[in-house]
Amino acid sequence: MNLVNTVARRKATDTRQGLVLGLACAAQAMVGLDIAIVNVALPSIQRDLGVSQGTVQWVVVAYGLVIGGFLLVGGRMTDLLGRRRIFLAGLSLFTTASLVAGLAQHGGVLITARGLQGLGGALIAPAALSLVAATFQEGRERNRAFGIFAAVGGAAGTVGVVASGLIAAGPGWRWAFFINVPVGLVLVALAITCLNADVARGRSGRLDVAGASAATGGLLTSVYALHHAATHGWASVSTLAWFLAAGALMAAFVLIERRSPAPLVPGRTLRNRTLVAANLTALLAFGAFFSFIFLGSLLMQQGLGYSPMETGLAWLATTMTEFGTASAAGRLTAVMSVRRMLVTGLTLLAVAMAWLTQVSADGDYLIGLLPAFLLAGIGFGLCVPSLQIGALSGVTEAESGVASGLIETTREIGAAAGVAVVATVLVAGTGLDGFRTAFAAIGVLAGLGVVTAMIGFRRSSDL
Repeated sequence: MNLVNTVARRKATDTRQGLVLGLACAAQAMVGLDIAIVNVALPSIQRDLGVSQGTVQWVVVAYGLVIGGFLLVGGRMTDLLGRRRIFLAGLSLFTTASLVAGLAQHGGVLITARGLQGLGGALIAPAALSLVAATFQEGRERNRAFGIFAAVGGAAGTVGVVASGLIAAGPGWRWAFFINVPVGLVLVALAITCLNADVARGRSGRLDVAGASAATGGLLTSVYALHHAATHGWASVSTLAWFLAAGALMAAFVLIERRSPAPLVPGRTLRNRTLVAANLTALLAFGAFFSFIFLGSLLMQQGLGYSPMETGLAWLATTMTEFGTASAAGRLTAVMSVRRMLVTGLTLLAVAMAWLTQVSADGDYLIGLLPAFLLAGIGFGLCVPSLQIGALSGVTEAESGVASGLIETTREIGAAAGVAVVATVLVAGTGLDGFRTAFAAIGVLAGLGVVTAMIGFRRSSDL
């Protein structure tokens, strides 16, 4: 009888773990999809709403700006107020904002709704990652879960590009937002049913409002400065002013944190060597990969004459290989350390960029692009779960939210910085030569990631 009860309890535990993982993956995928799903549809949005070229770009910028600025606060709120509560709040806000975006008849309404989507995503992302970390025991079990979580989240960005082309050519851009509504409602219902109630933290848990304000302001200003630099130049007075303001706010954040009895980012968290190494490497890895998607999409449409749908379908090579590799990466950590996986993955990404520096106007997809797309998918598939494992290794359950918020913030800042740098390099060049130079710049970012992984993670450690 005891054996039967043990087996039954184990099956119940496995079922619940599977439901939590599936719920977290679905929510993370929804957030990741919306980063890229409107990119190909921007011309249709501009035409239908009658907005200028400068204004329509804010449909993309507003989402990335707000999610990047509030992820750290979202992570800390997850620790203080509870994973389930913040996860539900994020899902509800994201779903409501998606409905407003789909119904928008004015550019300002759409941009505001996109900002609210970003705020919802800033609550969902760290709460989802923290849920996975808390549900699975650290070690092989959690590593496998992170592999699946990373596979879904990592593939979401490239799937978004594919979906954007299909939606723009099919039912229209509004369905990029409407599709989130039924999905969001289902996820809210599942979260209410499947997630355990949050454990009360007592009076010891409080949000450092001053630190949160300085950090959010600094991150918002940093992301905006990066977007501003891409269009106005890195040396312009306005760009330098924005970066100076961002630096001042972040300096204020550091001073506030030193004096705060309940800091937004506890000092012991930043003394975790693997967490710091994971975040530094993530800054470069995500910067390289997202700028690769940005540049590759422009290359196919502007340089090689691909249609939006052809561009979207071409990315399936990267999406599928990344998904398959990331799914297996959690198991690979039993054979390869996180350090080796990151070095291998970023090296493959750098090799893929080197391949693309040889692209020609009359090149064939199977020879000119596909090998690089496959290598990049494999390389990044090795990186994403490894970065998450590193960022949450040795972190207490009570601080898993802020650690999750840190790695997700690094993801957004890295992506914004990478795209800004690569866009500047591209504009400085002409024709395909500009694309080749920009791909070389991405290769340099990936190479720097190899260096931080080799130095940051101890050779003797399992990580």
